Amino acid sequence: MGPPGNVRDELKESQPVRDLSIKRTVRCLRWTAAAILLAYVAAASADPQWTQEWPRTDFDKRTVALEEIQSGGPPKDGIPAIDQPRFVTPADAGRWLDRREPVIVLEMRGDARAYPLQILMFHEIVNDTVGGTPVAVTFCPLCNASIVFDRRVQGTVLDFGTTGKLRKSDLVMYDRQTQSWWQQFTGKGIVGMHAGVTLAQVPATIAAFQEFRSAFPQGRVLSRQTGFVRPYGKNPYRGYDRIGDIPFLFSDPVDPRLPAMERVLGVTQGGKTRIYPFAAIAATPIINDEVGGEPIAVFSQEGLLSALDAEIIRDSRRIPAAAAYSRKAGQRLLSFERRDGRIVDRETGSEWDIFGRAISGTLKETRLKPADSGVHFAFAWLAFNPDSQVYRALPVSKK
Repeated sequence: MGPPGNVRDELKESQPVRDLSIKRTVRCLRWTAAAILLAYVAAASADPQWTQEWPRTDFDKRTVALEEIQSGGPPKDGIPAIDQPRFVTPADAGRWLDRREPVIVLEMRGDARAYPLQILMFHEIVNDTVGGTPVAVTFCPLCNASIVFDRRVQGTVLDFGTTGKLRKSDLVMYDRQTQSWWQQFTGKGIVGMHAGVTLAQVPATIAAFQEFRSAFPQGRVLSRQTGFVRPYGKNPYRGYDRIGDIPFLFSDPVDPRLPAMERVLGVTQGGKTRIYPFAAIAATPIINDEVGGEPIAVFSQEGLLSALDAEIIRDSRRIPAAAAYSRKAGQRLLSFERRDGRIVDRETGSEWDIFGRAISGTLKETRLKPADSGVHFAFAWLAFNPDSQVYRALPVSKK
């Protein structure tokens, strides 16, 4: 869900300003003004307008205050979901997809697929079936939240679309079967028949296209032939993920523990949640830790491009890819390190990839269990998970 067109135009006009502090100040003021205006309109006319637009939605059944939900600019389905996704081979995708570009990687029962963010940027939801499981592959650019859900609820397969609404700057989805509204960040139904229901998340990884192509040479990549005409490969949120900026249409206090727009890897295990700032991951590319009593490892890999930096994604700056896994391999507890640019375990010296697979050594073909985790902006993660612990890297001892 993005800023309204006129706000985007103003943002683009401010890009040539050389002084970054002035540029960010202007942008913040404009976004704040737009946020206040839209919030005022939403608060003043939400109920009558929404009930007319959504006659099948039961607004009396909800888990959040309607005042927390506001217009993101586009109308219902103004950002169209992809309902009949087409796929191409990695070789075909390589003709238009830079090897460093971010893709959502999903593998189920031997069916491996990659969903480029350059396409999800303009659709935010792909209704698909992978390995026989109906899934919704979702991406909210404003929160940098890429999350995959099982579309089955109480024996019914749901199809999802975009409401045009935001809550805490995050995409509010709806299902076409009951017109219930769902929070993308949490997968929880917040308004309508399914209020209080939570979608099951499916493990997925954000990685560079080259990593997917290497790991899954027979995999498939979402095609640009979506049925819609969009400038795929361009980023309409240019400069949005610069640390120091403020999130769009976010009225909550920003948690002071981290910069709002810093990327974090959030991990939830054993009822506890810990987030790993990318600044810490950059300093310590492999982290052996314990969350909620469960031993976990954070893997990171260089060579990924930000999808929310430059106007053309292939021109964007590099950021790490990161994922978290259990450190248990059968009855064996492993610890990991980076050695000569490779991820290896200290116990056997086996090499592992960013997808938690042993690709050589004694443990080859072993797969680590993915931790309940995801990469998002800090402001969004902490808005929905305020009790999260923030990982602090231990200082390196000097001998």
